This record gives sequence, C-alpha cells and structure tokens, in this order.
Amino acid sequence: MQPSQSPPSFDGKAFVHTLTSSPGVYRYFDADGELLYVGKAGNLKKRVGSYFLKPRMEPRIAAMVSQIARCEITVTRTEGEALLLESQLIKSLKPRYNILLRDDKSYPYIYLSSGEEYPRLAFHRGARNLPGRFFGPYPSTFAVRESLNLMQKLFKVRQCEDSYFRNRSRPCLQHQIGRCTAPCVRLISVDDYRSDVRHAEMFLDGRSSAVIDELAGAMEQASASLQFERAAALRDQVAALRQLQAQHHVQGASADMDVVAVCIESGMACVSVLFFRNGISLGTRDFFPRLPLDAEPADVLAQFLAQYYLDRPVPRELILGEAIADQAILAELLAQQSGHAVELKSSVRGERARFLQMARRNAQASLTSRLASRQTLGTRFDDLRKVLGLAEMPRRIECFDISHTRGEATVASCVVFGPEGPEKSHYRRFNIAGITPGDDYAAMHQALTRRFRKVAEGEGARPDVLLIDGGGGQVAQALDVLRELGVSGIEVVGVAKGPGRRAGEETLVLAGSGREIHPGSASPALHLVAAVRDEAHRFAISGHRKRREKARERSVLEDVPGIGARRRTALLKTFGGLAGVEGAGIEELMRVKGIDRGLAERIYAALHA
Repeated sequence: MQPSQSPPSFDGKAFVHTLTSSPGVYRYFDADGELLYVGKAGNLKKRVGSYFLKPRMEPRIAAMVSQIARCEITVTRTEGEALLLESQLIKSLKPRYNILLRDDKSYPYIYLSSGEEYPRLAFHRGARNLPGRFFGPYPSTFAVRESLNLMQKLFKVRQCEDSYFRNRSRPCLQHQIGRCTAPCVRLISVDDYRSDVRHAEMFLDGRSSAVIDELAGAMEQASASLQFERAAALRDQVAALRQLQAQHHVQGASADMDVVAVCIESGMACVSVLFFRNGISLGTRDFFPRLPLDAEPADVLAQFLAQYYLDRPVPRELILGEAIADQAILAELLAQQSGHAVELKSSVRGERARFLQMARRNAQASLTSRLASRQTLGTRFDDLRKVLGLAEMPRRIECFDISHTRGEATVASCVVFGPEGPEKSHYRRFNIAGITPGDDYAAMHQALTRRFRKVAEGEGARPDVLLIDGGGGQVAQALDVLRELGVSGIEVVGVAKGPGRRAGEETLVLAGSGREIHPGSASPALHLVAAVRDEAHRFAISGHRKRREKARERSVLEDVPGIGARRRTALLKTFGGLAGVEGAGIEELMRVKGIDRGLAERIYAALHA
C-alpha cells in the first residue's frame, strides 16, 4: 500500500504522477479520515488520473473530488483480483459515494442431513457446515416453506427436530394426516425410507422425470406381484409428481438462470431478480441499494452483481437488463468462484426477452410502491415532530416492549425505525433474568439499563425518541434508567392503550412535561407510533416463544448424570413419556435395560426434587 501524505489541500495531479500503471484498488478519504469512495482499475495511473485531469465532471464526481484529502492504493496482480477486493471493501466499509447493496441477509436453503438411519429435510439459513447436502439458495423463506410442504406430501421424509424425533413413543400428527411414514417408531424400514430420501434428493436436483420413471416401474412391478395397495399408492405419487412438474416447469427457462433488471427513479433504485433452478421458477426478490447522486442503471447493475454474487452460488446464466462495463472480467471471476462457466447476457430474444421484460416491470412496480411508502413515512415522521413539539424531525425512534407467559421466559424487545422504515439490523432482544416473575417494571428497567449503558459509555447510536409500551409506570422506569446512567437529550414517550384497548385511541404520555396527548385515529403521528409499537410487540412475542419452547423442549432427564440419548429414549418409550417416568418407582425404573439401582435412585431424585 502507498498512502499519500495529507497536505492542507490534496494535489491530485501531483499524486497521479507517483502511481503505477498496474491494476489495483484506490480509496479516497476526506479531511476527517472518513472513507468517501472505493474503486478498482485495470490501470491505476489512468483511472485515478481521470478524477483530477478532466476539465469537466459529473456533479456527483465533482462533489466527491472537492472533499478528497487523501488517497490510498492497493496494487493487485490482475483486474479480476481488483474487482473482488473492491467488492469486499465496499461491503465491509460502506463508503459514502459507492452504490451499496444494503440487503445482505443470507439466503435460505433446504438441508438434507446425512450420517443417520433416518435423515431429515429442514429449513436452513446461515453457515453451510453441517454434514449433509444443501439445496438452493431460495429467494425467500416462503419459497423454502412451500417446497418443504410439497416434499412432505410427495415423499413423506421427516422434517421434525432430532430432539423431538428421538423422544417419540408413538406417531405424531404428521403421520396421521399422511405426511410422514413415522420413522421415529420404525413403522417404515430403513431401506424403504432411504429410497424415499433418494427420490426426494433426485427431485431437488431437478431430476423429477427420472423419479417418475422409477416410481412408474415400481408401480408396474407391484401390480404384477398383486400388491395392489402399494401399486395404488405409487400411482397417486406418480400422478402428483406429473401434475407438479406441469405446474412449475417454465417454458424457455434454462436449468439454472437468474434474470436481473434495475429501475431508478427519484433518487432510489430497485434491482429485481427472477430465480430459475432446474427449469423451475423459484420466485423473485427485490433489492433497494443505496445510491449516490446521478447513478446510472448500468453502474447500479454492475455493483449489484459484484457485491451479491461473488460470495454466493452463481447460476450458469445471468440475463441482464443493461450491458455493463467489465462484463467479461466479471464473468471470468464468477466462473472461478463457482467452479463452472458463467454467461452474462444483455442482448436476448424470445423467451429470455420475455423474462427480462417481466423483471423490469417487477422492478418498476416495486420501486413505485417503495416511493409511495417512503413519502407516507416521511409525512408521519413530520407529523410526529409537530405532535411532540420537537425542533427537528426525529431520525431514529426506538421502542421497547416486554413479553412473557405468567412470568415465564421473559423477553424484552427493542426495535428501531428511521425515516426510511424499520432498521432490522439494529433490532435487539434481551433475555430477562434475576427478577420476580411477572414484574414488568423490573424487566423494563433491566432491558433499558443494558441498552443505554452502552450509550453512556459512548458506544452505539442514541435515539431521538424513545417509545415505551405502557403508561406512567413504565415511563418512570425509563426516566430512572436514563437519570442513573447520565444520558440526556432523548424524548421519552409512553404509549398507553385507550379505553377498551381499541386501536386509534392510544394516549401518548410525554415524560418531560407529564402531559398526555390524544392524537386521534386520523393522526399520521399515531399511525407511526402504532406501527412501531406493534413491531416491538411482534418482535418481543416471537423471542419469548422461542425462549419458552427451548426451555420446554429440554427434558429433566438430560441433567441426570449417566443418562444419555439411548437410555433417555428407552425410558420414555418404556413408560410412554416423561409423565410415565415421573410416576414410576425405583424398582420399576431398574427394569429398563441399562438402569441399575444407583442410576434409578438418581433419576427418581431428579424427578421428585
């Protein structure tokens, strides 16, 4: 790296003369050390020189160049390496003037486990480091759930958690409604189950025709052997597969293909992606990257492709709504990353042109909806400023809520909203402990203390408005916490439910003055407060349910020394569940294989403590 000196005024022309003609990445910083822009170049001298040697520049470029106080470069071996490094730096450093893909969530997959007698199919999101196979990625959670639902109907492979599967003593509801063959109680042989798993795997690989051929052959064989019930079941399975194949196969789609189009309007952009895998449409997903001024569709598309696909599975064909610069270099780099050839096409005909037009219409519709929503949200934020008597429109609103079931598994939520909507990457949950069960005041006090201690220490963002789901008592807890921590300058507002808990009749309790405001059901400010409050409520409830279910899934037997998975399963099967084990005496427990007197006494003591 060759960092420049930081003179009072950056001399770009002089700096260019010191540069190499090699490929690499350059970074511009302002006088405060903030990163302005990251770019890549096949020739650093020419590319960086274009910013300082041109007589006229676009407004966006001119605004950025006027702020440059320092430039750093990193030389790479190839232009492809420079492209990869540029993408990584943009995603990690988020420069002000770069086009930034903000939606960076990992995509969901279907996971098929391995190394078990009875493998399971499951929804999976995150690192793919489990033993087994991953199918996807899918564009949305809904697409995975829909696919898993179809797999249950067609192949009846189990989808339950391993802890649930190991502790079953009788078939569950899924077996009763014909969606599982009950391997948990061995109502199906290992060989027959593996055959179902193999067919499911073939289907997810896109070999549905081969599955149909195999099942049709097995149906004829069963019929010839006079196994008419089995033949009828196979016939229904073949018919369902053929119907599904006809419904979901897309004429003209290649095996693996994504269609990408971009639309820009009023300073916002939408990138819409249509996903096709194995000739089947998996749906669409929209992205709204952050834009600098005067961004062009081709620039947005190029940045999107680099940031999105360089660390994800890439289809063999990408149909693009715009021709992009460095298309050949990007295709080569994607091929190296994925291990197979990748084609980038922008001039297409026939069915591919129809898909591209579909993606463009989808991008336009999504962007129109987003702009309308953004305008509505801006109106609501401005009205909230007026209602609360604030000097400026709030930029960050936080709302806290508490959820529990009779004091069990108490969870506090914190959600964050800005002028562009919910900022989900800033959401937080707090597992509450060490309080009297059901004491909502103590729970709120603990959650707020944990949240604002970081603010008092100079870490994390400070909200302009703090919403508390509750009346004067909860607001008092918030004021106590802020006072104890020495945090000031935050408008604290309680949201008290109206008479009969009817929506639109909420009362806003202003902590500073003690005033109560009744905005009314037509108030845009109250619509915003209600939306934030409802989101906090939803987020708290979902966290509470997860915590409660996790606690309830854990068996008391897991805490008994000497009881592993095999003995625990034997006990539960022998006595028909945990209630039966609790009702058994020491002598009865000793009749289970592997349980001696000492272990039986420990089990009895643990269950009757």
